[in-house]
Amino acid sequence: FVFLVLISNFQSGYTQERLKPKVTIKPDHHVFRGETVTLRCDIYDGGVTSWRYNWYKDGSTSVFSERQEHTFSSVTESDSGKYFCYGTETEGSRRSQHSDEVTLTVSVPRAVLSVSPQKWLTEGDPVTLICEVNGSSTGWTFSWFTETFSSESRNDYELLSDSSRGAGGKYTVSSADLNHTGVYVCRAERDKTAVYTTYSNTQPLWVTGVSPPVSLIISPSRTQHFTSVSLSLSCEDQSNSDGWTVRRYTDSGWLKDCSSFLRGSQTGSTCTIRSTVPSDTGVYWCQSESGENYHPVNITVHFGVILESPVHPVTEGNNLTLRCLYPYISPPNLRADFYKDGSLIQNQTTEMIIPTVSKSHEGFYYCKHPERGESLKSWISVRGSHSDSQISVLHILSSALAACPYLIVTVVLIYKCCRMRGKTPE
Repeated sequence: FVFLVLISNFQSGYTQERLKPKVTIKPDHHVFRGETVTLRCDIYDGGVTSWRYNWYKDGSTSVFSERQEHTFSSVTESDSGKYFCYGTETEGSRRSQHSDEVTLTVSVPRAVLSVSPQKWLTEGDPVTLICEVNGSSTGWTFSWFTETFSSESRNDYELLSDSSRGAGGKYTVSSADLNHTGVYVCRAERDKTAVYTTYSNTQPLWVTGVSPPVSLIISPSRTQHFTSVSLSLSCEDQSNSDGWTVRRYTDSGWLKDCSSFLRGSQTGSTCTIRSTVPSDTGVYWCQSESGENYHPVNITVHFGVILESPVHPVTEGNNLTLRCLYPYISPPNLRADFYKDGSLIQNQTTEMIIPTVSKSHEGFYYCKHPERGESLKSWISVRGSHSDSQISVLHILSSALAACPYLIVTVVLIYKCCRMRGKTPE
């Protein structure tokens, strides 16, 4: 009798365990909006019983299906939630246990764009744009776009080229030139589906040239400026052409020309801002009538301390002079500490001079006063000297001239040898 009771209890427990359903989600518990998702409720009874399936979402009865399997052809964020199921016999009164809850998360796929090593470049530098999708690393094809400006004051996107599409998520330029100056975005497409990400954040690239066809002349001649002052920006080329427009890109992501500034006016190739405010901070450059961009300069407008630094790239071998200025004292020069890329390089001086600048001095600089505060950061670019290229050409010419006598002697000997062989009988 005891033996029969044990067997009965064992069979009862075994049956209860087998009658607990299990919910599976395919292709994954975390999917993106627009993808196809299938929920399945399995009751392991050896296939003997026919079941009617009951689905619950977030604790309440869901009437979307009484089938074992339900497919969302195009999920949305509202389909996110915790799902479980249970079964009842179609020809009986038996009912299964509730399954464990499984969570389905539906999100909007978003592309995130970054740059390596940095967005400020000198002509010839390598640069890589990196596009990633939040919460997913594989199964995407990426496209790359440049941001364009229209007369309706809205930004559009232009596909770079078919060759810029790829599954790697990287767009590499081995040697940047002036035409790479611009604002970039990316977008990703899910392989074998119609799922697209939103356009990514904007990522500007600013390339300073060794010998650009036009120069952006700024007055006062510095990159950081006080508020409530007049600022003049002129595009000057060798032919004194008026076919240039001063353009600006701000952190808010808008491209504008000077005539659209609240306090700005354009006369010929000169832009004048009557009274500067912090919102005038941005990157300014010269744009040709054909849309080419040259000589970008990062200009900041600040209430307090500013760093006086050169507008144009510093040539290797020259001196670099930096000053810390404050508008409410006379003279405005402050005795301050100077930093490069976050590291202190000189302290308590009114003027910092770096003699014989090299490429290693390129970086972000700022100054700091213990009472007045600190300036914003300014990027200082260093370009190669013209004398280096001249020395290289002279070296090549001198080497060629030195080799000429040896070449002449060799040709004469070969000629004489050939004549001697021609006179000798076979």
